[in-house]
Parts: sequence; C-alpha cells; structure tokens
Amino acid sequence: MIKPLQDRVVIKMIENEETTKSGIILSSGAKEKPQIAEIIEVGTGGEVDGKTIKMYVKKGDKVIVSKYAGTEVKFNGEDYIIVKQDDILAIVE
Repeated sequence: MIKPLQDRVVIKMIENEETTKSGIILSSGAKEKPQIAEIIEVGTGGEVDGKTIKMYVKKGDKVIVSKYAGTEVKFNGEDYIIVKQDDILAIVE
C-alpha cells in the first residue's frame, strides 16, 4: 500500500477503451493521456509550508487532474500517479 504524505494523493488513471465508428478498438497508447482518475489513497493534509491544508478529496472519488501532473510510480505491477491536491481540478459526480 502506498500512503501519501501531507497534501499528496495517489491516483490511478481510468482507461476507457475507445471504439471508432468502423469498429477499431484504440488502445490507451493511441489516444491522448486520459485525465479522469480514481483516488486510491489520500494524505492527511496538515501543515505544509506554514499553511494549514485541508483535504477536500477522499478515497474512491473520481477526479479530473492536470494533464501532465504528478509523479508516475509502479507498485505491485500497477501504475499509479502521486499528485498534490492542487493538481486536482474537479471531482466527477
């Protein structure tokens, strides 16, 4: 398990297979990087650079993240991205 610190969040990108009108399935490599992710773990917030940070997201939320944000990591054969809460643009409901 990856447990992020302070205002960081562990996310996993949601990859949707896309089929063209002619029935060709596009792999994730043939499309732009998806921007919707699921939150896997959330840091505790707290004091960061002299400011108190409140975490507004929770485990299981679907979110939209900045396109090139975060640090990609591989853990137990799965790909994750660790981002700061500021890199999360919106919660998808």
